[in-house]
Amino acid sequence: MKTQVISAKSQNAIQLALEILSAGGLVAFPTDTVYGLGALAFDGKAVESIYTAKDRPIEKAIPILIGDARGLDKIASNIPDMARRLAARFWPGPLTLIVPKLPTLPEAVSATDTVGVRVPDHSVARALLQAAGPMAVTSANISGRSSPATADEVRAQLGGRIALIIDGGRAPGGIPSTLADCTGRQPIVLRAGPISLEQLLAAA
Repeated sequence: MKTQVISAKSQNAIQLALEILSAGGLVAFPTDTVYGLGALAFDGKAVESIYTAKDRPIEKAIPILIGDARGLDKIASNIPDMARRLAARFWPGPLTLIVPKLPTLPEAVSATDTVGVRVPDHSVARALLQAAGPMAVTSANISGRSSPATADEVRAQLGGRIALIIDGGRAPGGIPSTLADCTGRQPIVLRAGPISLEQLLAAA
């Protein structure tokens, strides 16, 4: 497979990405942390190919990225009011919410009845997500290796394994998002990150 690289500034970048995603292909693109590797969330075979491209253990769930908070209803069911309040307060930004998933979401995304979802604070990522809809996205690297901050670093690891890399310059890096379980009465932090439990409780 030949891996194409296109500048995020190109007028054709999003359209080309949509064509590849619609055909079941994988696209790497910059987010507000590192470069992500994504497939359409409801394309089970495409999501499975993320595991193959990354040599990723199949038991590890893949989070969903969406373009704005309205996308939450497309992937989650029985969404707690608390989760909606946290989304309104902290999205776009470094907060991944664990919520009940729609039963139509492929098992390749999550084998449990919940799913992690986030709106990234990055213009290229949000433009793609608003055009494509919900995407299953994880870091664009071989599992266990360093997460890439540039398109060149993505190509060094995944060149020949994925269809397209959108080059949006250097990703900001930083620590991963706070991971909060929102299926109970109060948020439970499963992974510490930029947003503290105190901030979550104050907004919930």
